[in-house]
Amino acid sequence: MEEGTVSIGTLSEHVLNRLSKMLDNSTCGWRQLAGAVSEQPKFRCSESELTSCSIQVLSAAGSPGRTLLARLADRSCSLDFLLHCLMKIDHQEAVQFLTTTASEMIRITVQPQSQQATVGGRVVLTCRAAGPSGLSYQWFRGKEEVSLTSFHYILNEMGNSPELVLCPLASVHQGHYICRVNHGENCVFSQWAQIQVVHSAGSSPGCSSTLFPGSLSGLRIIHQPQSQSVSEGNTLLLECKAEANPPAQYVWYHNTVPMPQHKTSSLRVNIPFVTTAQRGQYRCKVFNLYHEAWSDTATCAIFPPTATDKVALLIGNMNYIYHTQLCAPIADVHELTNLLRQMDFKVVTLLDLNWQEMHSAVTEFLMLLDKGVYGLLYFAGHGYENYGNSFMVPIDAPASYTSEHCLCVQNILTRMQEKKTGLNVFLLDMCRKRNPNDDVIVQTGLLKVTANIVFGYATCADAEAYEVKREDVSNGIFISFLKRRVCEDEKVTVMLDRVAEDMGRCEITRGRQALELRSNLSERRSLTDQIQTSECSASYSARNLQWAVAHVLPKSSYLQFDCGVTVQLGFAAEFSNVMVIYTRILDKPKEIISCSAQLTDFPQDVDIDLKKSNQETLIEAGSLLLIKENLPSPEVPSLYTRICSLQRLKTELTFTVCLQYTYSNMDEEVEERKPVTVGKPLVSKLNLHDPRPSRACSLNL
Repeated sequence: MEEGTVSIGTLSEHVLNRLSKMLDNSTCGWRQLAGAVSEQPKFRCSESELTSCSIQVLSAAGSPGRTLLARLADRSCSLDFLLHCLMKIDHQEAVQFLTTTASEMIRITVQPQSQQATVGGRVVLTCRAAGPSGLSYQWFRGKEEVSLTSFHYILNEMGNSPELVLCPLASVHQGHYICRVNHGENCVFSQWAQIQVVHSAGSSPGCSSTLFPGSLSGLRIIHQPQSQSVSEGNTLLLECKAEANPPAQYVWYHNTVPMPQHKTSSLRVNIPFVTTAQRGQYRCKVFNLYHEAWSDTATCAIFPPTATDKVALLIGNMNYIYHTQLCAPIADVHELTNLLRQMDFKVVTLLDLNWQEMHSAVTEFLMLLDKGVYGLLYFAGHGYENYGNSFMVPIDAPASYTSEHCLCVQNILTRMQEKKTGLNVFLLDMCRKRNPNDDVIVQTGLLKVTANIVFGYATCADAEAYEVKREDVSNGIFISFLKRRVCEDEKVTVMLDRVAEDMGRCEITRGRQALELRSNLSERRSLTDQIQTSECSASYSARNLQWAVAHVLPKSSYLQFDCGVTVQLGFAAEFSNVMVIYTRILDKPKEIISCSAQLTDFPQDVDIDLKKSNQETLIEAGSLLLIKENLPSPEVPSLYTRICSLQRLKTELTFTVCLQYTYSNMDEEVEERKPVTVGKPLVSKLNLHDPRPSRACSLNL
């Protein structure tokens, strides 16, 4: 802290508590203040520190604002800088309160300075303070007060001078001095100042001060701190060791700023779970009563974690055969897909899967995982929780379903861990009510201690998850909040914790639905982490190929009919198992006054709403989410047909293009038909309908 400034640690408990109440809000509060103070690196809070602040809301007497202020006080944050940051976030109430409080405080403006002088000389220690009128000063040498009768000390007649004169200087004056400034019952102390009495000139090698003649004192650094590179989330260890008499003390500096927590006699800096805020240059000042020396500069590079790849499986089940239909999963899966792709995830998105298809999809997902890969599984649909295990319900589950008819999430996690993944994230947007029809305690596989698991539950145990229904597209409450935060460059648990805070402040969700976070994640792993493939290039290429297989669309083609009409046939993916086919009339003879190309004769394996096929707009075709800009957009009108459940396609996709047209000199409509085969598009190539392990083995998933 600079000379003349006041630390916020000098504020009274009453002042700090009042200020904390002003900061405990979401719009202009402690989190905004934490962002403002980070303009100075030494005040920047790590993800774990912000988390420890936010979880204070779980305690009746807890205060995130008070916890943040305590951390700033520990780092010697000045009152002036705090006021500056409060003005920066435009917290007028707090600024006015602190300004009034500061005017009534005692503030030391001039600190006494350590000095060195020869015997018989003259030394003046000065301490000046601002504040209310009538300030008085008391000087102390160690624990002993300096008075008018003290040997060779000069004070004013009242004995409360801001200046302490030591004249003539003698050996008895050597020591540490401090000044107490008083006003009534209030007081503040200055910093300590050391007086060294020197008998003769001459310097010790490597030291800034001299040795007493004939003494055995000295100081020499024998071990220098070393430069190093550390991955974010690991431990940074620096060591500086000296031989000294009297024993040495150590003060560590990070980027020229003292590290308050390392001002003791510690010769090591041990920082667990480092973040990029800890990178930079470190030096150590080593000193004792007579000498001082500086270590070499150690440069520390902190690298953020990386993934060897990032893979996500998103399943949204809506159209249940024996259970309530859901509306939100289609929009939720679509929005999360777009956000994950922005963060370079390979995403497979599937709607309305039965048991076999879910089982096969998870098996294919596991094949995409490998050492260091980030794996994310999102499920939106019906679900339940029994005895600590979560179960995802497929669309063909019977009315009284049990674990035999569902997929156990914890067993999927066990399989993911076998791949030595770098991060395992489960986002379960489903109810967690207990299933009264299921009394079986599923024996899940033994989980490994990997410290890389994150469960984000849309709701608490034994509670329901809700949808917000709208006229066009409905959203689940969980995704409504998650999509605002999921792309933040923060540790996954910090990001989800903020989502939980957002949900807790919403009037709609309060008391009804609350996100629950379970995690053992130790490293600062973020969904935005970069992909580093140098060590796994072969497996990375294999995953790319396997993922691409499930996302290959048929190529656009042009059909030439006997009448001279040219029809363009195009394709677009809405999900990995939902495709839109469009037809356009590109050219026709002048004598044909009207014509249209419609699709018909689709195989029974796929789902097509005939009432919504061959429509002039995507919305009329039932595609509310596919953006028209993603399709080729000449000025020629198109007809759209939406095909669902491609995962059930057992053979190549075949259909008929039916061209209907009318000549100018004829009243009757003429029809031409062309059969078309486009292979197995998108996820149909994976044959998810084929059994992998038998149904009896489902509990091993």
